[in-house]
Amino acid sequence: MSIDVHNHFYPASYLKALRTGKYRAKLSSVGGSDPILRYAGDYNILVPGHRELETRLYDMDQNGIETHILSLTTPGVHIEEAKAGTALAQKVNDEFARIRQDHPGRFYAFAALPLQDPEAAARELERAVKKLGLAGATLFTNVENQTLDDPAFDSLFSTAQTLDVPLFLHPTTPKEHGSLARYRLVPLLGFLFDTTTAVARLIFAGVFERYPKLKLIASHLGGTLPYVAERLDRGYRAYPELWEEIPQRPSTYLRRLFYDTVSFDPKVLEFVRTALGAEQMLLGSDYPHQIGDMRQALSALDQMAISEAERKRIQSINAQSLFGIGN
Repeated sequence: MSIDVHNHFYPASYLKALRTGKYRAKLSSVGGSDPILRYAGDYNILVPGHRELETRLYDMDQNGIETHILSLTTPGVHIEEAKAGTALAQKVNDEFARIRQDHPGRFYAFAALPLQDPEAAARELERAVKKLGLAGATLFTNVENQTLDDPAFDSLFSTAQTLDVPLFLHPTTPKEHGSLARYRLVPLLGFLFDTTTAVARLIFAGVFERYPKLKLIASHLGGTLPYVAERLDRGYRAYPELWEEIPQRPSTYLRRLFYDTVSFDPKVLEFVRTALGAEQMLLGSDYPHQIGDMRQALSALDQMAISEAERKRIQSINAQSLFGIGN
């Protein structure tokens, strides 16, 4: 069995709303080509897999993926005015619930949240999980110039811990991205740096101390976190001001998080497995983005120099446990 936790879908209700032109996210079409969704710093070309379930199911079957945990990707609903963002989140989540019901076992979903209003986001998370049966929710690494370690987000973290559901941390355009404006460096590098910064801030702000059972999935293999973990620990020893909120080294908290395998180099995956543990890794493909690939995701996992038991953990068992699949 293969469970892909990092893939993206734009529900029809969301795209229909954007076509009215009343939103900051801009959807455009040129002739019969795939629509383009533009937002600050980047854009997404919406290929059929982004918006057609039939295409997605075919691609899943061709690549041996049984289950997708769907998520709405950038730009998210948090870039809109608060009331509009909440309404969009509800549209997305209602449709995700219908997809899940219509295709049992094939699809689960992370709720979209109006993160620009953290209290509303907490309420929508509760509705999405309790009423709609969604599997958790998507966070973005920054929310309109607000960082996730802001105390305003405590209600959301508290709700996720109480509901015992994971939060999927996905990057978005960094607040300061001027030097990344060319060569598609926002998705190639900026996304990774923003994930690294967001998680480091959460650690040093003591969020994982206040919410010790909070389940967080850091996308794209945690950005650069596995590679800078030693430096974070060294800084913790060197700078007494970092002791204020956390009594343990940063790497201790990193080993509590989950990491999807959206890096298709088996040697890199092996390094993360050694550094943070196979029990914290989850299969991810970033399908159907231009830079994503289900086949490569599985191939990289197959090429890892690990035991078959560890391979099965990463491919499905960890996700089954985290999301309660098959229980």
